[in-house]
Amino acid sequence: MRFSTKSIHAGQEPDPLSGAVMTPVYLTSTYVQEELGKNKGYEYSRVSNPTRDALEKNIAALESGKHGLAFGSGMAAIDAVFRLLKPGDHVLVSHNVYGGTYRIGKMVLEEYGLQFDFVDTTKLQLVKQAIRKNTKMIFVETPTNPTMEITDLTVIARLAKKHKLISACDNTFATPYLQRPLEYGFDLVVHSLTKYLNGHSDMLGGMVVTSNTAITERLRFLQKAVGGILSPFDAWLCLRGTKTLAVRMERHGESAMEVAEWLSKQKRIKQVYYPGLPQHPQHSLAKRQMKNFGGMISFDLGSLAAAKKFLKRVRLCALAESLGGVETLISHPATMTHASIPYEQRQRIGVTDGLVRISVGLEDVEDIISDLSSSLRVR
Repeated sequence: MRFSTKSIHAGQEPDPLSGAVMTPVYLTSTYVQEELGKNKGYEYSRVSNPTRDALEKNIAALESGKHGLAFGSGMAAIDAVFRLLKPGDHVLVSHNVYGGTYRIGKMVLEEYGLQFDFVDTTKLQLVKQAIRKNTKMIFVETPTNPTMEITDLTVIARLAKKHKLISACDNTFATPYLQRPLEYGFDLVVHSLTKYLNGHSDMLGGMVVTSNTAITERLRFLQKAVGGILSPFDAWLCLRGTKTLAVRMERHGESAMEVAEWLSKQKRIKQVYYPGLPQHPQHSLAKRQMKNFGGMISFDLGSLAAAKKFLKRVRLCALAESLGGVETLISHPATMTHASIPYEQRQRIGVTDGLVRISVGLEDVEDIISDLSSSLRVR
């Protein structure tokens, strides 16, 4: 099956009881067992649930993986990935990842003995130089949040294999419609289901996809032992979302390209970060590695004062956390998604006080541009 067909049908057989096309929401905590040691494949919903199973199979198929594991949030999924490691292990992470990834590494897991270094993964030599004897994982995000840097997945996967490291990719911005890291040789992929995969800003969830049996077994154990799993209703909501992923990502990409081109012509904007623009430093790589350039754009207004005035004036674009919904969302990374990162480091990685991030929605693109235009005019 091709992508759009898989997004609608993978993991979702008609309900055997009624023939229902949509997977039922199995709102049960436990399951009757016929006798000791004999059940219908389910014992307790923290361990497994038919609705969650359907979603895990669906997204695993979309990512060209064998196994999907759903968690209660994107951060719970990332936490589970880092729990594959042991105290004393060292992790290399893309230097301008989502602020929550930085926070859980530096402010939570380092207290339990893991070690984290943040490196520019677009530069292979820097990654090579950062590898230590105790390095066990490379965790990349591409495109990065929020400065839209693109990492060469083939190059990093080869380097990880050479040094026997686990390779992990946060694929939230791109989704499996635009790129599939497992096909480039990565060991696992992580998603915030909350964003594009669900697409409707009405649930929280996370997913890890892998074809590695040992990794799958450990993550299944963590699901059971820690219990940070996705609820059946949220799994059902996300299954509804993945059915339209292909058409949504096409529209997001088309509209974002128009918005980015318009932004790049505005004199009051200092810089636009969008891999679809020819001036983006990894434009050629993005063109080769991604199906289109996605719906995320960042742009720098030059100062915190300018950003505050602009964000106060937007009307159609909603000032809010998150991304990937049908509505256009706009945010200020330095005080919202990346506030956990120290000021000096934010400056080094380009998360300036004037930086604004926009998740281009599915409204008419002319209306989005009109809102941005009217908000830029008065400063």
